[in-house]
Amino acid sequence: MTRLNLMLFCALILVCLGVVTAQHKARKLYSAHEQLQVAAAKYKTEYEQLRLEQSTWAMHSRVEEIAARQLKMEVPDAKRIQVIVLDELNK
Repeated sequence: MTRLNLMLFCALILVCLGVVTAQHKARKLYSAHEQLQVAAAKYKTEYEQLRLEQSTWAMHSRVEEIAARQLKMEVPDAKRIQVIVLDELNK
């Protein structure tokens, strides 16, 4: 009987250690999950800011102003514009 009690006690200790280990691992994983969620929120905010900045930099009026001011470009006359239609694109 004492041998059975000793075996059951050892099994109980092993199960308790397994539960403690599993809880500790679960807490570590939850903590890592929370940190990743915070990082994801920061990346999402930064991405939205970059999209807004890109749309601001790519505005047609701004591009046209820079082309005219810095690059000394101008819109050609209508009679100087030629439209070329490629047959490959129409297929």
